[in-house]
Amino acid sequence: MSDILKIEIEDGIATLTVNRPGKRNAMCDALLHEIDAFFSNPPEEVKVVILTGTAGHYCSGLDLAEHQQRDAEGTMRHSRGWHAIMDKIQYGGLPVVSAMFGAVIGGGLELATSTHVRIAEPSTIFQLPEGKRGIYVGGGASVRVGRILGADRMVEMMLTGRKYGAAEGLSLGLTHYSVGEGEALPLARKLAAQIASNAPLSNYIMIQAISRIEDMSKADGLFTESLCAALTQTSPHAIEGLQAFLQKRDPKFG
Repeated sequence: MSDILKIEIEDGIATLTVNRPGKRNAMCDALLHEIDAFFSNPPEEVKVVILTGTAGHYCSGLDLAEHQQRDAEGTMRHSRGWHAIMDKIQYGGLPVVSAMFGAVIGGGLELATSTHVRIAEPSTIFQLPEGKRGIYVGGGASVRVGRILGADRMVEMMLTGRKYGAAEGLSLGLTHYSVGEGEALPLARKLAAQIASNAPLSNYIMIQAISRIEDMSKADGLFTESLCAALTQTSPHAIEGLQAFLQKRDPKFG
């Protein structure tokens, strides 16, 4: 177990807690490597992941105190490393729920938007302050945050350094749930348990297909949908789900 990323597993749900309280859980290369290691080889019993922070913050972005001066090639390669890790979170096959509070800033917002279900407490602050630092996002925000907000609103957010709270984040899609203080992690556990009870193949297909279909033409998206329907609806999980419905019981997908 790492000091900077605490991992707890119970009932098929892994809770990953970013643990850099003195840094508002800012992202450093060591923390990125820990996250990468988990999602590269998750324990077999894990069905859902909860990602959260500690000491009042989710993640305040890149730790500028540990920022290394790189040349153009080194910066590009470092950015692409972030992209690879965020892709593992989004497309690794495990549903990931973010329980957010405090700072969800810069790289923290890039991390959050690579997860599939996001819950925000009243203290949550969403911000992309890179313009104030003379830099530009490099961990995927142009795509993930841009797809949520739209290019026009993201440009304004970055130009002004604007901060959004939990309620505004809910209306914009940066979070899916806005809850009271101390309620994010309990709701995350409840939702994770619900998700874990789904058929694993259905969860996997939803994670892999939907965001990719968004990038496709209408015809290609509809064809891909048909392929996904064929895979899921002819699986043993679909047979069990139908039998459970007819027998008025909860399905047992195993």
